[in-house]
Amino acid sequence: MAYQMTVLYNHPEDPEAFDAHYDNVHAPLAAKLPGLRGYTVIRPVARGDEKPPYHLIATLTFDDEASAQAALASEEGKKAVADLANFAQAGATTLVGTVTTVV
Repeated sequence: MAYQMTVLYNHPEDPEAFDAHYDNVHAPLAAKLPGLRGYTVIRPVARGDEKPPYHLIATLTFDDEASAQAALASEEGKKAVADLANFAQAGATTLVGTVTTVV
């Protein structure tokens, strides 16, 4: 059963700098995680005057929890985690769990 890690990034002070670093540095680092089966990013858009609760949401999919843990413990995983301090100063929330496909 697949296992996902979803990272909810808070709104940064400088969205352009955040996006440039995420797209050019962080995403390529995360894409190198061993055992990574899928990696998606969404930049939520405002609905009317309502600001979305997060600036960016990234979802990484692995075969199982052991694969995800091994990926984070790898050299690539350590580099990706360390890179968070370079652009995610507003903070982020990480959610992990087994995926259940509904449709």
